[in-house]
Amino acid sequence: MIVLFCLAGYLFGSLPTGYLFVRWRKRKDIRTLGSRSTGATNVWRAAGWAAALPVLLIDFSKGFLPVVLGLHWFPEQPVAALAASWAAVAGHCFPVFLRFRGGKGVAASLGAAAGMGWISFLFGLSVFVVVIAATRFVSLGSLASLSLIPLFRLALGLRDGALTWIWWGAILAVVVFRHRENILRLLSGTERKFGRRTEGTGR
Repeated sequence: MIVLFCLAGYLFGSLPTGYLFVRWRKRKDIRTLGSRSTGATNVWRAAGWAAALPVLLIDFSKGFLPVVLGLHWFPEQPVAALAASWAAVAGHCFPVFLRFRGGKGVAASLGAAAGMGWISFLFGLSVFVVVIAATRFVSLGSLASLSLIPLFRLALGLRDGALTWIWWGAILAVVVFRHRENILRLLSGTERKFGRRTEGTGR
């Protein structure tokens, strides 16, 4: 049952939300626009907030629901919730329905954090907003928030077991891998700043 639950998590994460909304609103393929990511930030750049907001909420639920349902359905086996939520984040980043070209996993990862505890999520969201407000780099805000969430939980005295640390490390590894080009552009000073919309190809 746990294997099937994890497979369901991957398929749920693979739902090409951003692709479908931009195809519906603009009759264009999001994978040819902006950063070519199917995530909410690129959807906003390509199609505006009317498309980006529902994409953001659905992508958030991709990480949130597997944790909540897993903890409810398999209370004695927390690995089910952790594995399924990781599978959902991986599915969002590498969706089988789009030949494994998806988003960057930030909203889904924050959803998974919310499933583990709203305080952790709100801290991560706060870091995300503050870093973007200070630098206007969405990628930097994303990486900073997800990297600091486990340290925040540790500072709160939440005794997460080794399995939880491994789970979050695995999620972070996927997100960092999907942001590898952004990291290179941040280091070279060529990363796109938040607030610029585009209809063409490029970063």
